[in-house]
Amino acid sequence: MKIQHSVRYDAPVGEVYAMLTDPAFRERASQAQEVISLDVTVEGESVNIDMVQPNTDIPSFARKFAGETSHAIQAEQWSQGTTAEFSVTIPGKPGSITGTRRLVADGDATLDTFDGEATARIPLIGGKIEKLIADKLKDGWNTEHGVGVAWLEGNR
Repeated sequence: MKIQHSVRYDAPVGEVYAMLTDPAFRERASQAQEVISLDVTVEGESVNIDMVQPNTDIPSFARKFAGETSHAIQAEQWSQGTTAEFSVTIPGKPGSITGTRRLVADGDATLDTFDGEATARIPLIGGKIEKLIADKLKDGWNTEHGVGVAWLEGNR
């Protein structure tokens, strides 16, 4: 399933990139998503977020496959502070997300965009699971955006 998502920050690209590669910001944004466990690693232009989240917000048919919690590993490999190869893997489960995250100048602001694909290799219900994965990514991105707006305003 194709995924496109975009949020806007009232800050220049360099500030948004600095925020997205700051471990303290990523920890705060992840905690806002009610993670159970979290490990954030930033090395150069590589950002890795290893997290476990509760599955209280997914339908029961999906919980059968996902379990009570979901372990996800988000990886971003940035290039020149504007483009990242982005992936989310779900260890032991047949779902993933891959795509490209871009920071695009929009006047004095920055558009943070994602173009990618969610896949779930499960016969008969794979499409429904892909939609759930895509929706969960968008919800997480929107939560991260809310934390990011506050962060850029100095609320750290």
